Amino acid sequence: MKAVIMHGPGDVRVETVPDPAPQPGEALLRVRRVGLCGTDLSSWRGRNPLVSYPRIPGHEIAATIVDPGSSNLAPGTHVTLSPYANCGHCSACRNGRPNACRDNRTLGVQRDGALAEFLTSPAEKLLTGNLQLEELCLVEPLTVGAHAVARGQVTDKDTVAIFGSGGVGLGAVAASAFRGATTIAIDIDDAKLAIAREAGATHLLNSTRDNLLEALAGWTSGHGPDVVIEAVGSPDTFRAAVELVSFTGRVVYIGYAKEPVTYETRLFVQKELTITGARNALPADFEQVIRMLQQHRFPVARAITTVPMDQTPDILRSWNDDPARFTRIMINLD
Repeated sequence: MKAVIMHGPGDVRVETVPDPAPQPGEALLRVRRVGLCGTDLSSWRGRNPLVSYPRIPGHEIAATIVDPGSSNLAPGTHVTLSPYANCGHCSACRNGRPNACRDNRTLGVQRDGALAEFLTSPAEKLLTGNLQLEELCLVEPLTVGAHAVARGQVTDKDTVAIFGSGGVGLGAVAASAFRGATTIAIDIDDAKLAIAREAGATHLLNSTRDNLLEALAGWTSGHGPDVVIEAVGSPDTFRAAVELVSFTGRVVYIGYAKEPVTYETRLFVQKELTITGARNALPADFEQVIRMLQQHRFPVARAITTVPMDQTPDILRSWNDDPARFTRIMINLD
């Protein structure tokens, strides 16, 4: 079968590899769509400390069942899957949060991923929902933002500000709006903000020209947002989250700051903030995102750029050269 192999930083090739052989309890899948995320770009750049080479990337998946194995799903069923494997005995797993497993192994990072014509998967990892292939491929990336919204305990009484309207930030925007919150999208790109509006954002802010403090104060009677979610990974937005959030507010960090962040820690105590990290997603987040997509609450076609498998090396180079140009890249393996 054909597969995309990342041999090292900047070195990606489409090659022929052996077909996978399902183990007991595993289903055999024909891969149809694979999304690329920031983790894949970091691996391409040589900046992902968790990846080893050579590696087949890809953990955002839409596929069709060839052999269901022990699954009760029929051959021909379109599915997505949870790409995480957890150890079952670390503190996170014992606490019912396997998404943060100390020894997590994600497809395409610590083990070969889905950017190949065929893939095997444990039957219990498969998910369906009568969605189109592009929708199924968006489930996993949208769950990352949905999990951050869940970590922020967002309700319909909240005002939520979200830094970043890339793939993960849009997931947070959509999940916040799906819960009924007043949702504010913040980005530097008007095109991405327009997509955030379609994903459910109530208000839009372009931080290159809008005064965030004044706008957020005006929309919240001077209090600031109840929840701020950071999905950029910049020291400036890490600091802005604690500066702009309300007293007794909640801050959720999804992004990784690429350098150390210096805080005015007085605000942590003075505001009595709840500051939380969000990693990967739980089964409940997958279920919520599937319901959201079934209700057509996300602008799927506007959010994706689709290219064929043999153009994967070229699209990764283009993404590296102009990151702001893309929201969500999807590889079509048909």
